[in-house]
Amino acid sequence: MVVALRYVWPLLLCSPCLLIQIPEEYEGHHVMEPPVITEQSPRRLVVFPTDDISLKCEASGKPEVQFRWTRDGVHFKPKEELGVTVYQSPHSGSFTITGNNSNFAQRFQGIYRCFASNKLGTAMSHEIRLMAEGAPKWPKETVKPVEVEEGESVVLPCHPPPSAEPLRIYWMNSKILHIKQDERVTMGQNGNLYFANVLTSDNHSDYICHAHFPGTRTIIQKEPIDLRVKATNSMIDRKPRLLFPTNSSSHLVALQGQPLVLECIAEGFPTPTIKWLRPSGPMPADRVTYQNHNKTLQLLKVGEEDDGEYRCLAENSLGSARHAYYVTVEAAPYWLHKPQSHLYGPGETARLDCQVQGRPQPEVTWRINGIPMEELAKDQKYRIQRGALILSNAQPSDTMVTQCEARNRHGLLLANAYIYVVQLPVKILTADNQTYMAVQGSTAYLLCKAFGAPVPSVQWLDEDGTTVLQDERFFPYANGTLGIRDLRANDTGRYLCLAANDQNNVTIVAHLKVKDATQITQGPRSAIEKKGSRVTFTCQASFDPSLQPSITWRGDGRDLQELGDSDKYFIEDGRLVIHSLDYSDQGNYSCVASTELDVVESRAQLLVVGSPGPVPRLVLSDLHLLTQSQVRVSWSPAEDHNAPIEKYDIEFEDKEMAPEKWYSLGKVPGNQTSTTLKLSPYVHYTFRVTAINKYGPGEPSPVSETVVTPEAAPEKNPVDVKGEGNETTNMVITWKPLRWMDWNAPQVQYRVQWRPQGTRGPWQEQIVSDPFLVVSNTSTFVPYEIKVQAVNSQGKGPEPQVTIGYSGEDYPQAIPELEGIEILNSSAVLVKWRPVDLAQVKGHLRGYNVTYWREGSQRKHSKRHIHKDHVVVPANTTSVILSGLRPYSSYHLEVQAFNGRGLGPASEFTFSTPEGVPGHPEALHLECQSNTSLLLRWQPPLSHNGVLTGYVLSYHPLDEGGKGQLSFNLRDPELRTHNLTDLSPHLRYRFQLQATTKEGPGEAIVREGGTMALSGISDFGNISATAGENYSVVSWVPKEGQCNFRFHILFKALGEEKGGASLSPQYVSYNQSSYTQWDLQPDTDYEIHLFKERMFRHQMAVKTNGTGRVRLPPAGFATEGWFIGFVSAIILLLLVLLILCFIKRSKGGKYSVKDKEDTQVDSEARPMKDETFGEYRSLESDNEEKAFGSSQPSLNGDIKPLGSDDSLADYGGSVDVQFNEDGSFIGQYSGKKEKEAAGGNDSSGATSPINPAVALE
Repeated sequence: MVVALRYVWPLLLCSPCLLIQIPEEYEGHHVMEPPVITEQSPRRLVVFPTDDISLKCEASGKPEVQFRWTRDGVHFKPKEELGVTVYQSPHSGSFTITGNNSNFAQRFQGIYRCFASNKLGTAMSHEIRLMAEGAPKWPKETVKPVEVEEGESVVLPCHPPPSAEPLRIYWMNSKILHIKQDERVTMGQNGNLYFANVLTSDNHSDYICHAHFPGTRTIIQKEPIDLRVKATNSMIDRKPRLLFPTNSSSHLVALQGQPLVLECIAEGFPTPTIKWLRPSGPMPADRVTYQNHNKTLQLLKVGEEDDGEYRCLAENSLGSARHAYYVTVEAAPYWLHKPQSHLYGPGETARLDCQVQGRPQPEVTWRINGIPMEELAKDQKYRIQRGALILSNAQPSDTMVTQCEARNRHGLLLANAYIYVVQLPVKILTADNQTYMAVQGSTAYLLCKAFGAPVPSVQWLDEDGTTVLQDERFFPYANGTLGIRDLRANDTGRYLCLAANDQNNVTIVAHLKVKDATQITQGPRSAIEKKGSRVTFTCQASFDPSLQPSITWRGDGRDLQELGDSDKYFIEDGRLVIHSLDYSDQGNYSCVASTELDVVESRAQLLVVGSPGPVPRLVLSDLHLLTQSQVRVSWSPAEDHNAPIEKYDIEFEDKEMAPEKWYSLGKVPGNQTSTTLKLSPYVHYTFRVTAINKYGPGEPSPVSETVVTPEAAPEKNPVDVKGEGNETTNMVITWKPLRWMDWNAPQVQYRVQWRPQGTRGPWQEQIVSDPFLVVSNTSTFVPYEIKVQAVNSQGKGPEPQVTIGYSGEDYPQAIPELEGIEILNSSAVLVKWRPVDLAQVKGHLRGYNVTYWREGSQRKHSKRHIHKDHVVVPANTTSVILSGLRPYSSYHLEVQAFNGRGLGPASEFTFSTPEGVPGHPEALHLECQSNTSLLLRWQPPLSHNGVLTGYVLSYHPLDEGGKGQLSFNLRDPELRTHNLTDLSPHLRYRFQLQATTKEGPGEAIVREGGTMALSGISDFGNISATAGENYSVVSWVPKEGQCNFRFHILFKALGEEKGGASLSPQYVSYNQSSYTQWDLQPDTDYEIHLFKERMFRHQMAVKTNGTGRVRLPPAGFATEGWFIGFVSAIILLLLVLLILCFIKRSKGGKYSVKDKEDTQVDSEARPMKDETFGEYRSLESDNEEKAFGSSQPSLNGDIKPLGSDDSLADYGGSVDVQFNEDGSFIGQYSGKKEKEAAGGNDSSGATSPINPAVALE
C-alpha cells in the first residue's frame, strides 16, 4: 500500500483519541466498558388522565448493565408495582404505568432517578419530576352583572383553573365571535379583559372567557359576564391610570437565554398610548418587539447586559402615568467545563474537571458510583481540589463512575464521567510494510498508530537499528507519527517503528521513497498588452520520471481548462494564449505543475492597457457667463485602463451649421476635470469630452445640453488675400473665406477695397458674398493696394491689412542673351546667360525654360523623330548643367524667359559633345568547335559614343589551378567573330569583351563556358512537338552548362510515295529552345529528325490538325523565302521615300517633334505652373551607327522608355523579343529575316509561329 503524504497530516490531529475510547481497530481483546446513560426521560414530565406514564432509562456497558430506581430518594421497584410494565431489554431499565386515571396518577407523583450499574461502576440519571394533572374544571361561581357609566374603565376577570402547562385564553361572545381588541380594549397576560373607557357599543351580556388546555386537549368556558353601560351626555376626561400593574414599581427575575415579557395596561379618557423607555441605555433593537398595541414588551434571549430598569409611560392629553420594572437577570446552572470520561493506564493520575456557572452561584456536589462522597470512607485515594476530582496512582481497582451535580433555585445540572484504569497489551494499528512517497525538500509523515495500556512508548529506527532522532530533521509526534522535514534522496529506505509497554512490544516496517521535486524551470512572465491583442504565457517544468505530470493554468483562482471557451483561450504544450484581450482579462495567471505528490505554482500578472474609457459625466455651469461668450465645463474622470490620462480633449458641435461634425476647442492636462472655455459669438454649442492617453483617445462622453452665444461683430478678417489677373486687362481679388464659426452672426459678407499703389486717391470698394471679386479694365501688370474686411449684421471686423496685387500679365518680350556653353565632359555641359530686363518680362519673372535636343551623331544627323528635353530654371539663376547627354553628338539649345502668362521668344545655340567610351557589345555567344577550341560571336555595341577602334578580349579559367588572365586587342572594329584555341578541355572559363574608342574601352559583356569536352554529349532534355493546321512547334530545354551548337531539323511526311516527301532541312541554334516549321499539310503525320554534322540525334512524330490535305503546286522561285523578302524590302523602301518627300514639302524639311512633359527635373530646376510645361530628360538611343553585318541585329541596348516618341514600328517590321544567354533580350525584325538568314543567323533567339526561320541549303 502506498500513501501519498500530503493526505496524512489530518491524521495527526486525532492523537487524543486514545484517551477517550478504545479504538475499533483494537481487535482480539475483550475490553470491558463502564456504564453510560444513553437515553432518559425529560426532567419534568406532566401526565394527564388516560395518558400512559412512561419513564425512560437506557444505558450501555460491558458487562451487561443492571438498573434500579428511586422515588423521592427511596428505593423503587417497578416490577413489584401494580399496573407497571418493565421493558425486557439488555440495555434498558425503562418502564410504563398503564390504566391511568386522576386518582391512579396521584399515587406515582414524585421525583424519580435511575441507576445503571455493572462491574466497573454505577451511572446515574438526572431527576425526573413526574406530575399528574386531572381534568380542568372552572369553579362554580355566581357572576353578577357589571354596571359602569359611559367613559369609565372596567376590568372583566377570567381567573382560569391552574395548570402545569401554559394556557391559551380567548374572549368571545355567545356567537363564538372574538371580542375585538384595540388600544381601548385589551386582554392582559393574566387573561383579564381591560377597557380603558367604555362606550355604549360595549353594552353586551355575553362576554365569555374561554381557556384552552393543550395537555388535556380541552377548552372550558367561564360563565358569561353581562356588561351594562349607562349612557351619559357628558363624558368626563381624565388622565391615565395603570390598571396593570397597579403599583408604581415592581421587581422581576429574568432567566438568561429565556424571553422577558413586560406589560402595562392603562385606563383614561381619551384612550392613553403606551411608550417604553430604558433609562440605563438604548433598547436592543434586534431583540425587542412590541405587541398588543404597544402594551406588551418582549425581549428575546435575555443576557446579563439586560439587567436594569424598564419604564412604561401611559399618556393622553390630560397627563401621564408610569411604572418602573426592575429586572434582575439570573441563570440556571450551565457548564464552563464538563467532566469527560477517560481511559488511564496503571500508575497514571486521573483528573476530572467540573466547572459550572449560574446566578446565583450553583452548589456543586460529587458522587462516586451514585453514592454521595460524604457517605463514603474518608481514606480514599481521591481528593476534591478547585472543582476537580483528582485520583493519584490509579490502578485497575480504582475504576469508577463519578457524578458531578450543580444546583441553584433555577435548575440542576448532572454529568456522569468515568475513570477507567485499563491494562492492555500493545497493538500497532497501522498496517505493516506500508510504502510512503514524498518529494525532495518536502516533509514526510510515517504513521505508527499504537494502542495499549499503559500508553506504549514509540521509537523509530533505521535499517541498522539506530534511532533516527539523531538527525534534527526527524521529529516524532505524540501519536507515534514520525515526521521528516527537508527530504533528501538518500532518505529513501526502510524504517522500523517499535511500540512497547510493560506487557509486550510490537514492530512494523515503513518504506519511504523520495522522488524528485517538481520544479518550474521557466515560469510565465508578467506582461502588459494592448486591448484587442493577444498574449502568450509559457511554462516549462521538470518532473520525476516515475510520476504522472500535469500542467494546468489558472486565472484569478479559476481553472481555465474548465471554462471550455476555445475561442478565448488556447492551451497546449505548456503555453497559454489569450486572444482578443479585454480589460476583464487582466489579473493573475498561474502555471500549476503537479504530480500526485506535490504541486508548485508560478504566477504572472497581466495588465491590459489601451485607450481610456468614456468620460462618464459632463456638466455645464456658470451659464450666466454666456453673455461674455464663456462657460464652465466639468466632467468626471475616465478610466485610464492602466495608462495615465495625459489630456482631455474638449470638442463642440453646432447642429445648426455643421451637424455631426466635431471641432476641438482645446486640450487640458489629464489631472484636470474642469475648465472655463472662451466661446465664439453666435454658435450653437453642444460639448463633449474625450480622454487621451499614450494609446490614443477613448470614447467621448455623453453630449451636454446645447447653449447659444449672442451675436457680435466679426473678430477676424479673411486671410490669403491675393490680386492676380487672368487676362491682360483685369485683376481677380481672392481670399480664404471665414469659417462659419467666425461669422459671429447668421450671415457674413466681405467689403473689398482697392486702388493703384502709390496714389493717395480714394479707395474703390464693393461688398460681396462670394470669396472673389473681378476688377475689369485695368492696365497690364499694374500693382494695386487691396483690403478685404468681414462685415455682418452687428458691424464690421477689425481694420484689414493692405495687400499688394497685380493686374493681368502679357507674354514676355525679353530674349535671354547666352554667354556661352562650357563642355564639362562627354555627357554634360554648363549653359550660361545674362539676366533679362524685367521691364520686358510683362509680368512676374517665373524662371527660364531651357529646351535641348539631339540632332544626331557628329558623323551623321538623325532623320528620325526628334525628342526634346526641357529644364526649368528659377528666376534668380542664370546657368544650368545639362547632364545625361550622348557623347559624340550634336545638340540644339533654346533658352526662354517665362512668366505667369507663358513663354517669351527664344535664344538659340548649337553644341557638340566629345567622344566617350562605347557601350557593351551585344549578344556574345560561345560555340563549341572541339575539345580545345571555342568560337566567339558578338554584335557591336548599340551606343558607339564615338568611332570604334576595335575590341579588347580577356578570359581566365574559373577552376582552381587554372592559368592567369589572358588579354589581347582586336584592332578590326568590323570584326564579329574570334576563334580561341589551346583551351583546357576540363576547365570552365570566364570571357570578357569590350569595345574601344580613342577614349578607351567601354563596358564589358561577360560570358562563362567551356569546350565541347566540358559540355559533354549534346542533350536536348525535355523535347516535345505540338502542331496546328499547317505548322508545328518543336520545343526543348537547353541543358545547363551545355555549350551552344547548330543542328538541322527535318520534317518528313509519312505515307508519301518513295518513303514520303520531305521539307528542306532547317539550320537551328541549340540555345533557341524552340523552332516553328510552317507550310505543313493539314491532317498529316510527320516524322521529325534532328541531326548534327550528319549524325542522327533524335527522332519524334507529330500530326497536324485539319480535315484534308492541300496539294501544293511545284515549288518555284516565287514561293522561295528569299524572293518574298526581296520584294517586301523594295516596297517598304519606296513607301519610306514617298513619306519623306511629303514631309519635306509640307514643313520645309523640318521633322515634327512630339514633346514629352513627364520627365525628371535638373538639380537646379523646379516644376513650372500647370499653364506652362515641365522639364524633360531624354533616354533616346540612336541606332543609326549600328553596323548591319552578316550577324543578326539586336535591340539589347538603350531600350526606349514608355511614352517615347521613337517606336519600333519605325523600322518597318514586327519585333520578336527573347532572352539571350546573359539575361538580355534580342529583337528580331521580320523585315530583315532573309538577309540575316543568308548571312548566317548567330542569334540564340527563339522562333515563333509569326517568325519563321529561313532554310539554309
